[in-house]
Amino acid sequence: MRRRSGARAAVLGSCLAAVVGAGVAVPGTAYAVDNLPPKQPLVQDLQNNFKPCATGDEPLYVPQPPVLSALLSDPVEDDRVGYQELVSGEFEIWWTDAAGTEQRRSFTTYQQRNDRIHRITAPSDIPANTVISWRVRANDGTLNGPWSSDAPSGAACRFIYDNESPTAPVISSPEFPAETWWGAGVGTYGTFTLDSASPDVVEYRYSLPDGPYEVPLRPAEPGGPATFRFAPLSNAPQRVEAYAIDRSGRRSSPKTYFFYPKAASAPVSEWKLADAAGSTTAVAETGTPAQAGSGVSFGGPVPSGTSLASTATLDGSSHAYLTTATPAVATGAGKTFAVGAWVRPAATGESMTVASQDTAGGSAAYALGLDVPEGGAAAWSFGIGDTKVSGGAPEAGEWAYLLGLYDTETGYAQLFVNGHEVGTKVKAAPAATAEDSAFHIGRVLTKTGYKHRWHGEIGDVRTYDRLVVPSEVSALALRKGKLLAHWSFSTAADGSTPEKNGGAPLKLAPGASIYRSTSNDCIPDIDPDCVYQPPALRGDGNLKLDGESGHAALDGPLVDTSDSFTLGVVARVQDADATRPMTVLSQAGEHTDAFKLRYDPATYAWQLVVPERDEAGAPEKVLAQVVGPAGNSGTGADLVVVYDDATDTVKLYADGYTNDGATAHLPNGWKSNGPFQVGRGRTADGWGEYFKGDVDEVEAFSGALQEKEIPFLGQEQDPCLCW
Repeated sequence: MRRRSGARAAVLGSCLAAVVGAGVAVPGTAYAVDNLPPKQPLVQDLQNNFKPCATGDEPLYVPQPPVLSALLSDPVEDDRVGYQELVSGEFEIWWTDAAGTEQRRSFTTYQQRNDRIHRITAPSDIPANTVISWRVRANDGTLNGPWSSDAPSGAACRFIYDNESPTAPVISSPEFPAETWWGAGVGTYGTFTLDSASPDVVEYRYSLPDGPYEVPLRPAEPGGPATFRFAPLSNAPQRVEAYAIDRSGRRSSPKTYFFYPKAASAPVSEWKLADAAGSTTAVAETGTPAQAGSGVSFGGPVPSGTSLASTATLDGSSHAYLTTATPAVATGAGKTFAVGAWVRPAATGESMTVASQDTAGGSAAYALGLDVPEGGAAAWSFGIGDTKVSGGAPEAGEWAYLLGLYDTETGYAQLFVNGHEVGTKVKAAPAATAEDSAFHIGRVLTKTGYKHRWHGEIGDVRTYDRLVVPSEVSALALRKGKLLAHWSFSTAADGSTPEKNGGAPLKLAPGASIYRSTSNDCIPDIDPDCVYQPPALRGDGNLKLDGESGHAALDGPLVDTSDSFTLGVVARVQDADATRPMTVLSQAGEHTDAFKLRYDPATYAWQLVVPERDEAGAPEKVLAQVVGPAGNSGTGADLVVVYDDATDTVKLYADGYTNDGATAHLPNGWKSNGPFQVGRGRTADGWGEYFKGDVDEVEAFSGALQEKEIPFLGQEQDPCLCW
């Protein structure tokens, strides 16, 4: 009975299959329509090494046997309800071998659900440098779909396997020959050519030590050379590293090219404007002497901290100019140039010109100066033709170093004030046809004649026919600090402690004394009479203040707080004494301190407090450095205050470092005439915030020291400001 029933079930199953296969519906069961073949793969859904399939006359070049992929689909309308058919793919590749015989290979992928990506990797033994075609079709387990290459919409994909890397490029430069001492100079552009012997190179990549890196460079045609332009920023040994890339993406080995630029060339024109009083001509260090109008007088003041001997003063009249009949520097298409000068405007209420150059067409090729737009604020400016870059905040009676630069390689005009770039560089277009004509100091040619006369001082006017590199810009604008005073607190006599270089001594008030280090040869654990004496902060002694009345002071001010200055001090407060704000340095104005350097235990920081005006209760700039009262090492905090009037910034350094919280914008430093104080500051109730602790190495400089000079302060020896 069981065998008969099993046989009957088998027969019934066969009949059911026949009925279903014939498309006859069986009651109670849901089926799709007759099975349909899979869809033809679309060419746009095929990829070769994850790049689009190449079907035209240009095969895709690949650096290794590629991954071939396709999106394969089957019609959903022939699926059984609740069941999706699985799809596999058949990839076929073929080529013609060296004997002229066609070779074909076929690969089948695993079954996947509908609308999935199928991939194979071409075999590693496929021939190189041979056109290889491929196509794909889907199979639903019963039927094959059309090939992706079948007409009318299909096409075979094609690739070429490139198994050889290109040769490394040869690098050359006529301006900077390899291994030659010396080539062209700093700031001068040279042409560098990259050329590989491989005919299929489509790109080069080159890098320079200080950047940019991996710069792409394409030849005009495959296998050809490619060039780039570069100007070295220093005369240190330089190198170019480059490699070639062929059309398959293969890279060559790298090639390194060493060259040695010489020092930057001198200005093409320069006028110190340090001529004798009464002169009518300004001698040219380089270039053509400049004739001076009657509104020019020589023997004017100079910016402190510079090498200038004197400057020219222009009175702003129609006769306030110096001029040459010939251009100071060539401009126009393909010319890089720069112009710079030290200037001090007598006023800032109207536009004024420092230097300009005419064109034969009756306009200015460029103009450097001070610009006051209608309804706007005064700013420094550098204009080329109708394009202008502006920035900075000129102040009457304040020195500034200006430099305008046009880089023909980038097309940008830039403006630098006191060694820093200001404004936003702009694309400029110098006159391409009009030749340069006369050069002027103190005026500019406009459509209505010469205008915008300078009123104030001008000195050391220079023009360059190259880039003026950042280190040069900084050096040109540098104003070296000058040591005003240095107290090391090693000795005291007659109630005062001497200044190291013979300057005014600091007077010591009751509660202020000089602590001297003594010998600590004895050992307290062995000798009961031995008393350990801690060393002085620096050297043999330091100032010790009692926190009640002790302080040291001058009779008058130490630094000009309306101009750039630097102050340094080493200070230490014991943790047990750090219970209230205590001022270590201050300089009094009439109503408040111009600055106050103090420790504030509420913020666990050393603070610099700078009132914006000489008024009681005036708004204050508060800069802070979170450093312990005894310094991070316990041997004292090295504190430095730097006010830079040229950039309108004030900074507080602690142990050689500053940060955003210790830097502030201070546009209007005011002059204080009150006494300089060590150990106390002005409060609402008079003198207060008396310092309890140790103070050493108080140093004062005119001028803003550079950041690299800060670490040399706080020592017994005066720093060498040699940079």
